[in-house]
Amino acid sequence: METKSYNTIDKSEWPRGEWDNEPDKVQWQDQATQLPCLAVRGPGGHWCGYVGVSEGHPYFKKEYDACDVQVHWGLTYSDHCQETESECDGVCHQPDESETDNVWWLGFDCAHSGDMTPKWATYFAYRAGLDTYRNLAFVQAECASLAQQLKTVAP
Repeated sequence: METKSYNTIDKSEWPRGEWDNEPDKVQWQDQATQLPCLAVRGPGGHWCGYVGVSEGHPYFKKEYDACDVQVHWGLTYSDHCQETESECDGVCHQPDESETDNVWWLGFDCAHSGDMTPKWATYFAYRAGLDTYRNLAFVQAECASLAQQLKTVAP
């Protein structure tokens, strides 16, 4: 799968931060497991991370709470691709011609207690210093960990 990144969100009314230099969606293939991965910025500016499994994997079409994995605040998503008008947003990837698009995405989000969401940072200024922005590098590392766990379930 080709690594791709997309910039789609207008961040001009957000406070300045490292998110200014980050894309809003990234797709890549985890090198250690060969599983497809996505990082998609949520509506609050927070990141969500996803790893896809193919048909035949024990967690294919399983609800997220039935999957025994450890990831930031636990899994919060499981579903097929969310088709949108544009490949630039949504939980869906652009596979290479030789790859299947029939994957089941398992995902997590970074909008929990202790997580900073850039769009709402000014509104929640009273929490300044208490919340941590989970950047793209954090989400990619969590996806790598999740991919490794998923590969272990179905070697």
